Amino acid sequence: MHDLDLHHIFKLGLILVMIAAGITAIAKKLKQPYPIALVIVGAIVGLINIPILDPLKDFITEGEVFNFVIITLFLPALLGEAALKLPYSHLKENKEPILALAFGATLLSFLIVGFSTIWVLGFSIPSAFVFAALMSATDPVSVISIFKSVGVNKRLATVIEGESLFNDGLAVVLFKISAFYLLTYLELGVVGAGYGLWEFIRVISLGLIIGGALGYGFSKLTSYYDDYPLEIIFSIILFYGSFLLAEAVHASGVIAVVVAALIFGNYGAKIGMSPTTKLNINNFWEVTALLANSIVFLMVGLEITRINLADKWGYIFPAILIVLIARSISVYASLLFIKNFPTSWKHIINWGGLKGSLSIALVLSLPRDFTGREEILIIAFSVVLFSLIFQGLSIKSLLSFLGVNKKEEGFKEYEELIARGHRFESAITEIHTVRKKLFITETVSEEIIKQYEQELSALQIKIEKLFVKYPSLKENQQSILQKHALYAQHEAIEKLIKEDIITSEVAEQEHNQITDKLVKLEELH
Repeated sequence: MHDLDLHHIFKLGLILVMIAAGITAIAKKLKQPYPIALVIVGAIVGLINIPILDPLKDFITEGEVFNFVIITLFLPALLGEAALKLPYSHLKENKEPILALAFGATLLSFLIVGFSTIWVLGFSIPSAFVFAALMSATDPVSVISIFKSVGVNKRLATVIEGESLFNDGLAVVLFKISAFYLLTYLELGVVGAGYGLWEFIRVISLGLIIGGALGYGFSKLTSYYDDYPLEIIFSIILFYGSFLLAEAVHASGVIAVVVAALIFGNYGAKIGMSPTTKLNINNFWEVTALLANSIVFLMVGLEITRINLADKWGYIFPAILIVLIARSISVYASLLFIKNFPTSWKHIINWGGLKGSLSIALVLSLPRDFTGREEILIIAFSVVLFSLIFQGLSIKSLLSFLGVNKKEEGFKEYEELIARGHRFESAITEIHTVRKKLFITETVSEEIIKQYEQELSALQIKIEKLFVKYPSLKENQQSILQKHALYAQHEAIEKLIKEDIITSEVAEQEHNQITDKLVKLEELH
C-alpha cells in the first residue's frame, strides 16, 4: 500500500466505486437483492488472483482502513439516511414491537450467545461476550431491499428498520463494555455490576442528549433559510457532527446520529423545510446511502476472503447454530406479549435479522493483543457470511411461503384485466398497420376491430366494477397518472426557460408548485 499517496488512494477508491456501481446496476436490473450480489462478487474477486486488482484488495482489507470506512465514513450517513426518512408517527404506532426487539431481544440475545459461547466453545468471558455483542447488531439493508421489490406491508418494514436503528447503538455499547471493561467490573463484584450498569446508562443517555440537542438546534437553524443546497450541508454536518462529538466524549455515536436525524427529519422538516428542500434532501441521502451500501457490501465480500477458515469448522458450525437459536428465542420471547402482531411477521423478523458490515467493522477494531481475537474474527465473519448469503437469499422464498408478500385484495384480478386490455389494444394497432401495408379493405378490417372494441368495452365495465369494490386500486392508478402529469409539467417549464419564453424567477416559482404537489402525493402514498 502506498502510504499517504492521496492520488493513489483516490484511484483505488474510484475503482471500488465503479465495481460496486456495476454490480449494483446488474443486480437491480435482474431484480435481485444487490447487497447479497455484492458480497458474493466481492468474495469471488477476493479469491481469484487478478493482478490489476491486488493493490485495491490490499488497501481495502487493511483492518484500519476497513474500520475507518465502515464506522466513521459510512455508518453516520447510513444511519442518518434511514432515520431521516422514518416518520415519527410510524415509530410511535409501532413503538411496542420496536422497543421490545431493539432492547428486550438485543439484551436477551446478548446473554444467550455470551453464556452459550462460554459453555459450548470454551471461550473466555470477555471473548464470549464480545462475540455476543457483535451478533446483537442486525443489518436490515438486504431485507428492506427485498421488501421493496415484493411490496411487503409497511408496518413490518418499519418494525425491522426501527429495531435495527436502535439495536445497532445498543450493540456498540455492549461491545465496548465487553471488550474493555468487563473483566474489571467482574473483579469488583457487586460494585462492578453497579459501575457496568452506570456506564451503560451514561453512554446511552449522553448519546440521546447530544443527538437531541443537535437535532433540535439544526432544525431551528433550517427555519431561517429556504436554500436546499445549504440545508443539505447542514444535514451532513449534523449527522457526522453528532456522531463524532458523541464518540469524543465516550457516548454512543450511533444513538446520537439516529436521534438527531429523527428530530431533523420530522420536527425540522415541519418547521424549517419547504417541500422542495424535503425532496432534495431525501434524494441526496438516498443516493449517498445507495453508494455507501454498495461499497460496504463489496468490501465485506473482499474482507471475508482474508480469513483462514482451515481447521476452524469445529468453532464455525456451533457458532452459527448458537446465533440462530439465540435470535429465535429472543425474538419470540420479546414479542410474546405484543398484541395484534401476526405470527408470520415474527418468523420474518427472526430469519430477517441479518448480520452485516457493522459486526465486521467492530471485530476488526479489537486490539491486536486482545485474547481470542483470531477466533472471534473467524466465527464472526463466518456468521455474517452465512447470514447474508443463506438467510438473505432465502428470505424472499419465506415471504412467499408465509404469504406475507400477498398483494392487496383485487390486485391480481385487476392485473389480469389490464393485461387482456393491453393485448386487445395492441391487436387493433397491428390491424391498422397491416391494413395499410397490404392494402386490405376497410370493410374486412373493421369487422375484426369491432370485435376487439367490444371486448375492450366489456373489460372497461369489469374494471369500473372492480374500482367500486376496491377503491384503493383506483387511488393507486390516479396517483401514478398524477405523478406522470406533474413530471410532464416540470419538463414543459424546462422547455420554456430554455427557449427564453419565461424568466428563471417564474420557472422557479412554477417548479416549486409542482414539487409541492409531488411531495404531497408521496406523503399520501
